[in-house]
Amino acid sequence: MTKFEIIMPKLGESIIEATITRWVKATGDQVEEDDSIVEIATDKVDSEIPSPVEGKLVETLYNEGDVVAVGKVIAIVEIEGEKTISDKPSEPKKEEKSEVTNKPIEKPKPETRSTQVTAKADDFSSSNRFYSPLVKSIAKAEKISVTELDSMQGSGKDGRVTKADILDFLKDRSKGATTSGKATAPKIALPPVNTMAGDQVVEMDRMRKLIADHMVMSKQVSPHVTSFIDVDVTNVVNWRNKVKDSILQREGEKVTFTPIFIDAAAKALKDYPQVNASVDGYNIIYRKEINIGMAAALPNGNLIVPVIKQADEKSMLGMVKSVNDLAGRARANKLNPDDITGATFTMTNFGSFDSLTGTPIINQPQVAILGVGAIRKQAVVIETEQGDMIGIRHIMILSLAYDHRVVDGALGGMYIKRVKELLENFDPNTVI
Repeated sequence: MTKFEIIMPKLGESIIEATITRWVKATGDQVEEDDSIVEIATDKVDSEIPSPVEGKLVETLYNEGDVVAVGKVIAIVEIEGEKTISDKPSEPKKEEKSEVTNKPIEKPKPETRSTQVTAKADDFSSSNRFYSPLVKSIAKAEKISVTELDSMQGSGKDGRVTKADILDFLKDRSKGATTSGKATAPKIALPPVNTMAGDQVVEMDRMRKLIADHMVMSKQVSPHVTSFIDVDVTNVVNWRNKVKDSILQREGEKVTFTPIFIDAAAKALKDYPQVNASVDGYNIIYRKEINIGMAAALPNGNLIVPVIKQADEKSMLGMVKSVNDLAGRARANKLNPDDITGATFTMTNFGSFDSLTGTPIINQPQVAILGVGAIRKQAVVIETEQGDMIGIRHIMILSLAYDHRVVDGALGGMYIKRVKELLENFDPNTVI
């Protein structure tokens, strides 16, 4: 019989390890090809690992809760044959021939696992922030507490703490001041919360903890300002009502308002690229790509933000298909890590819950987020060549929350006004 090795796959450009959250299959179970074997979680997304072969799961090499590096063998499936093979990508053949041996596969013992993999990741279980194995190793060696790590302002991607950050912290720790030369906000003491009879105390799940920390961090990092504008989307509503049935029949795709709004947001970013940016200390990074995240509510009440890459280059039909694909896979928990990374701007739709508008929190490290309110019929004054008149129009409120460090009121106002112009001048004869 052949022993097939299941490895921890590469889950994204910046992801080097994942946590095993649940074994879907138990030792001794038969597995079909593409059957889910194990559920895993990273700091970005939850996912499943399917079996690339059909056979019997004979061994699991890690327990639930273990942190495993990308590329490590996590399970063994027994299939027909006489060799031990792996689902690792094949390496280029060398000129020298090597003899194939069937060495027994030993289950790794916790005490022998390399510190380069996890550096005792259990020591960091109280934190929901991602730290690389190298940072964990340095923190352990220098006796830096998780609380101190959590207080650091990282200079890496998405605010992550790097080796340079932690070395700078060690230099300045005796002075009790800064990390990477940047002032660290003092820890705010949380108010005591007393429970009363009948209260139910439920711990946040992993995703909700990440959301909570990310929202607090964003409000601490960026001085938020929000601008509002109302938009007459009658042309958009009439066009959608005209084409939605034919597009569903022809393409099998539902036409919602979301792709239309994202299309307008992307075109406006082309006109005002200063809003498509990030802040790194005193440096402003103007993004070349326009990748728009669309905040999506999950059935369990949590929030996730899949990303439409190169949104400015998509046709309307392409936008419709991208939105439907990402929204469907988000609801089914089938998103890949790359599906939720790389956003340069975000849009959130309050209108899907019949809210008129809202003041969204910026999705760091971006500098702005567009909020879309509910569409409602209203009696409005319409200016014509024959004079003013009252008409029934479809009106929506847009809100733009922006980082006042780099986006001033004038720029924020011009951007949101441009989105308004694009939506109000939407061509009702658009063909997709």
